[in-house]
This record gives sequence, C-alpha cells and structure tokens, in this order.
Amino acid sequence: MPLTNPTGPSTTAPTAGPRLVEGRGDLSDAVVRSLRSCAPPRYAPAAALQADPWGEDLQLALYLMYEPHYRGFEGVDDAREWDPDLLRLRQALEARFLHALPAGLPDAPRTAEDAFAPLLVEPVDLSGSLSHHLATEGELWQLREYAALRSLYHLKEADPHVWVIPRLTGRAKAAMVAVEYDEFGAGRAEHIHARLFADLMVDLDLDPAYGRYLDQAPAPLLATVNVMSLFGLHRALRGALVGHFACVEITSSPGSRRLAKAMRRCGAGPAAEHFYAEHVAADAVHEQVVRHEVVGGLLADEPDLEADIAFGSAATVLLEDRLAQHIRTCWDEGRSALRTALP
Repeated sequence: MPLTNPTGPSTTAPTAGPRLVEGRGDLSDAVVRSLRSCAPPRYAPAAALQADPWGEDLQLALYLMYEPHYRGFEGVDDAREWDPDLLRLRQALEARFLHALPAGLPDAPRTAEDAFAPLLVEPVDLSGSLSHHLATEGELWQLREYAALRSLYHLKEADPHVWVIPRLTGRAKAAMVAVEYDEFGAGRAEHIHARLFADLMVDLDLDPAYGRYLDQAPAPLLATVNVMSLFGLHRALRGALVGHFACVEITSSPGSRRLAKAMRRCGAGPAAEHFYAEHVAADAVHEQVVRHEVVGGLLADEPDLEADIAFGSAATVLLEDRLAQHIRTCWDEGRSALRTALP
C-alpha cells in the first residue's frame, strides 16, 4: 500500500551530499582528515582494536565510512567509497561493533518465532515507550528533536535494505521487492517515504537537507543507522538484515499510531501527522508480507540462516532500547537529547 501525500507536492528539492563534520576522537578525526585530503587515514592500530564500540568516536567513524556508499560528502572524491585503507579501518571497527552486539544480548533468541513473538503483542505497560511518552505528554520541542535525530535514517529510508535484494531468491526476493516498491513511492517521486519525511521536517521548522543533523546526532542514534549499513554491506549478514527489516516492520504500525497522535496533539502540521498516519496502514500490510514471505521464503531457501534472522531482530531491539533510554534520560533531566540543542 503506497503512501500518498494529501498536502500536495513536496516543498523540498534534491541536494548535493552533506558537508563533512568534525571528528569526535582520534579515529573519526583520522577518517575526516583522510576524506578531506585523499590521503590514507593515520591512526594507531591499537586505538581501533580497543575503541569503545558504543562510543561517539567509533560510531561516527563508521558512519563517515558508510556514507560514501549512499550520497557521499561534499568535496569528497566518489572513488573513496572503495579506498582500501579506509576499508581496512572500517573492518576493524565493524569487528568491535559486531562483537559488542551479541555481548549485549545474553538471552538472545535463536529462532525467528522466538524473536518476533514478543514484538507481535502490545505491552501492557508502555511507560518505557518513547512513542507513548510523545503521544501522551510530549512537547513540540521534543517532537522536533525526535525528528532531527530520526532524519539520519528517514531521509534515506529503505536504502540500506535494498542491498539484500540480489542476495535473495524466489518468494523472499519477490516479496522484498514488493515492499521496497511501496517504500520508494510506488513509482511516484512525491510519495517516496524519504520525501514525505522531508515534508514532515518542514512542518516542524527543521532543515530537510540530507544529513543536516549529523553533527548533533549522538552515538546511540548513529548506532541504529550504522547497524543497517553493516548488515546490508555484507552478504554474510543477509539473514541479520532481513531480521532487522522484519523487526522494523512489525513494530512500525503501533509506534506510528502513537507518533501520529503526538503530531496531531501538538499541532505539528498536516505533513508531520501524515507521515506517521499513513505508516499505520502501510506497515501493517508490510509486516504480514515480510514475516510470511520474506522471512518465510528465506528460511525455506536457507534454513541455516534462522539464527542470523533472530540475531538481526534482537540487535535492532537492543539498539532502539539504548536510544530510547538515552533520549528519555536527557529529557527527564531537562536537557536536549542532541549533542547541541536545536535553535
């Protein structure tokens, strides 16, 4: 079910790649200098092996090295996408991140059914839910911060998941393409989900330029985006990417219902409310297709990937919980969840 935009054509226009931001430590500094100068990144190998997998430095460095696979950065040669020196550093940091994910999941599910079953039931206690907080008591400034944070993904929504399509066959491939077709507007540029989110940002008086809020995004947010690129760029992790995608689709509809209510309650504007209201119906359909056809088809073709699918879903929940905890802690303390507050 493709999304439509009742507010008319988008007010945004395509832009060039975003500007590079400054680093947040030795590793991200090395990546920034390398991208600017076309020279190999200079860093101590021990620093990569010992970096905090959840820290600002590692997560920003990974994001900066993944972004050339998307739109790149202003003034950076497109050829750096496959620079062997950057790839060597990226591999080391990915290993740190990949080791930390299962370490944070001591009771991780081993089957797709075990991974998805808890997600299919609405919790009785929603007190820890970020979308519930926004729907019931959130303020407009909090909605603006939430949108600025989520823009790092939503302005390239569905792009990381496309990488799995050539790695699937039969039922799984056909169903994945069908869902992605909707994500990309069913052939209509003005209906592309990323475009609709840009319109949401305009309603919230935010800058809809791609990558605009990278410098304000903290590590817990960067990790939620990086994990998609990590899973998507490695064929060996195709099962984990499918598990991630299924988790997102299963949890999207109820969360979107609450966020649409939040936008309506705060008077955020028609495009802001519309983005989430339409996801309620669209993702309810997508959830069924992904679970039964994409996941079911992949398991029929490659049953050995079931543990990877379960891991991808569980890792998604872990990272989303870490982000929600960061945001709620900041807001409860009366401060911005961004690295620097919005104007």
